[in-house]
Amino acid sequence: MLLQNSHVVAQQNQATANIPNEEIKFTADMYPHLKRNPNFKNLSQDDISYFQSILPSNALTIENDSNQDDLTPYNVDWLRIHRGKSKLVAKPKTTAQVSNIVKYCNEKKLAIVPQGGNTGLVGGGIPIFDEIIISTKNLNQIRAFDPISRAPDDWVIPSFEVGNKGTLICDSGCILEILDDYLAERGHMMPLDIGSKGSCHIGGNVATNAGGVRYVRYGSLHGSVLGLEVVLPDGTILDNLSTLRKDNTGYDIKQLFIGSEGTLGIITGVSISASRRHKTINLAVLGLNSFKSIQDAFITSKEMLTEILSAFEFWDAQSLKLVKTHLNQGAKFPLDEYPFYVLIETGGSNKDHDEEKLANFLETVMEKGIVENGIIAQDNTQMKSLWSIREGIPDACAKAGSAYFYDISIPIPVMYKIVEDVISRLKNAGLYGKPVMDVIGFGHVGDGNLHLAITAESYSPKIINLIESCIGEWTEKYKGSLSAEHGLGLMKAKILKNSKPKAMVDIMRQMKHILDPNGIMNPYKFFPYK
Repeated sequence: MLLQNSHVVAQQNQATANIPNEEIKFTADMYPHLKRNPNFKNLSQDDISYFQSILPSNALTIENDSNQDDLTPYNVDWLRIHRGKSKLVAKPKTTAQVSNIVKYCNEKKLAIVPQGGNTGLVGGGIPIFDEIIISTKNLNQIRAFDPISRAPDDWVIPSFEVGNKGTLICDSGCILEILDDYLAERGHMMPLDIGSKGSCHIGGNVATNAGGVRYVRYGSLHGSVLGLEVVLPDGTILDNLSTLRKDNTGYDIKQLFIGSEGTLGIITGVSISASRRHKTINLAVLGLNSFKSIQDAFITSKEMLTEILSAFEFWDAQSLKLVKTHLNQGAKFPLDEYPFYVLIETGGSNKDHDEEKLANFLETVMEKGIVENGIIAQDNTQMKSLWSIREGIPDACAKAGSAYFYDISIPIPVMYKIVEDVISRLKNAGLYGKPVMDVIGFGHVGDGNLHLAITAESYSPKIINLIESCIGEWTEKYKGSLSAEHGLGLMKAKILKNSKPKAMVDIMRQMKHILDPNGIMNPYKFFPYK
């Protein structure tokens, strides 16, 4: 089995939503092939005393007979699939405190799991055994905002700024939505927008290289992050909070930590590029007859909307049906039924100009027969309503039954062929219709990210094996990725060797060993210890 049941996400989320915490299985029991590294020390009273000497009592949660519920939010993931056995959660407030904790743990060989908002989908921020959790929730200060990239000594926060991009420096535990609201008051915006923005931390976003709906315009965090402050596994503070957009002096070390998921160090500070906030936002939803038409519409949007194109999302007819059935009962969708739908969002500075461009685009694609019909949102309420369809698809799948989710990066021309092939194979195996009820495709066309979801009557290893075999063949054939946005964590750790050339995996192992020779930093992720 390629992914080791890694994507039975909504099904297990739905199934465990009302299960008492104590009945959620320990992750160590779910992954019996993982063995605790015998080189790691067990937490002792001396260790606890040390942590108490550098942190106030309200910054430590220590296991005892009366506080099991206090540890649960850190030991159980957002999806309520994974459950760790950590006996201590440290919540430092400063980078110096993080450094002292990590240095001590490295010397004593106490394993660590860095944790942000705990909104990950692959088990990356949850301990497997008794690793100490270092939560960044108290690292929540905005350090500075520079609207026009002045020298650091001149930084101010004016009521009005000019210029296209600013620079924000903040602690890693700042919540994404709070940062975006802060920037909105200053005419700017975060380059990242994801569904968990109300609780995820920017440090966790960087550590997992989170994607989201603004990717098509602003790209990945590898391009938006200007500098990082990182505590290395030996406690060394790597101060690289640069605000420079151009620096051609050797290795770009910060890139090592973007997407490293806490396996190389703990991100404590982030310097990130903040674009000017759009003065005008427009949104259109289109009905199309084929995925080829979606590709043609995307090409045309890149040509005609160019600098104002912010999002280009798609979903198929069955996705819409699930949303209407399980989330928006009775709500009337403004378009007729079509095999596919596209959501386009634009953002710019001139209302008349942007509206004219979007209207001209819609007229062009309809005249050419690329699009059958379309609607432009008339106000913010309608925009939110149309966005809710795209954002509600995962929840609708979860309500429909046992759902399996896959997050794939694949060339756009073959994105939907995977969905069709999965359906074909399920039919040939006599599984489609019953127990499998739906196979749907939706996602980010602009960056070739397909979300494949399968709903069924119940969980079945036979279904998973068939689906994952199919996905593995497609991603291998087209050099795609089995994890487009959500990282590797624990659930996808085994696919690393199947998705990267051996030489690349060997280099990753070497980097891990050089920076973390004791292996204390988020162990059992990426490179499971056996």
